[in-house]
Amino acid sequence: MNTRSFIDPSKKTYRRPASKSQPSGSQPQKRWQPKSLKAADRPSSDSQPSSVEQDMMMRQQALSLAQQGSIAEAVALFGELLIRNPRSAIDHSNRGLIYAQSGLLEEAIADYNRAIELNPRLDSAYNNRANYYASQGQYLEAILDYDIALDLNPANVRAWINQGITFRELEMYDRALESFDLALCLSRLEGHIFAERGRTHHLRGDWNCAIADYQRAMGKFYQSATSSQDPALRLRFQVEGWQDELLGSIFEQDDAWKV
Repeated sequence: MNTRSFIDPSKKTYRRPASKSQPSGSQPQKRWQPKSLKAADRPSSDSQPSSVEQDMMMRQQALSLAQQGSIAEAVALFGELLIRNPRSAIDHSNRGLIYAQSGLLEEAIADYNRAIELNPRLDSAYNNRANYYASQGQYLEAILDYDIALDLNPANVRAWINQGITFRELEMYDRALESFDLALCLSRLEGHIFAERGRTHHLRGDWNCAIADYQRAMGKFYQSATSSQDPALRLRFQVEGWQDELLGSIFEQDDAWKV
């Protein structure tokens, strides 16, 4: 039978009758208390990383190798990642980017398409595919993909920059400047943005604006460049070339007036 609590009228306290298995007057059984973990049972701070952490480390290593120019090793690492997770859209997109940098454009576009198929909301894949289209002179397709990337992620500063460059290639300078101005609102990659906006002013014929932006760009690059392999340093040299070209044009025009 189930035991129940009852009230003793004379003492006005609750009592529970002794069960058959425990005689009256015996000590109540102690409640179970968790034992302290032994050293061997405690989780180790040096435990092996999870599969997700391993994937992240492999991905970072592959991107680092690509930046160092070790293309084959980077592609091989992304291949391992895709064996581990064939439906990883970001790894397809990143491997496609490395293929594109090494001139393997068919492999690149195949990876971009696969990434978008797996994750239609991956803005970086649309940006990468748009870069491919722009490199092939397919500017309309490029603009459409940049638009999708920016609809998905308006904070994708690289997509704003790349879209501006593409508008400039089409000689749509007002649209290009609009893209660069919006990119500047994000307060990232400012040296790159000033450089490309300066080039747009340069080609449009606004030479004062161009020189001002070139100077701003080089100031940012001087602050951020850390090594001879730094992309900021390479772009600074590009800006210096553009500025020399512009100043040469100005001097030629002055000489023409003197004749």
